[in-house]
Amino acid sequence: MEIIYLLIPVSLVLVGVIVWVFLWAVRSGQFDDMEGPAHQILMDDDGPVSRHGEQTTDEAANLPSSKSE
Repeated sequence: MEIIYLLIPVSLVLVGVIVWVFLWAVRSGQFDDMEGPAHQILMDDDGPVSRHGEQTTDEAANLPSSKSE
């Protein structure tokens, strides 16, 4: 029974620390954008494409041509 005199204050301190860490994370912006990084990994970083499906950047000149001549 004497252990409860130790466990209750320790648990209250632990709950206080957890609440403080959570509030710090919310205030520092840790939960602002939860989906952005997940969608960003799927986005393609290629240059703009013309209406005919050809790349319009300088990198397109370095790519091998798929057209048969």
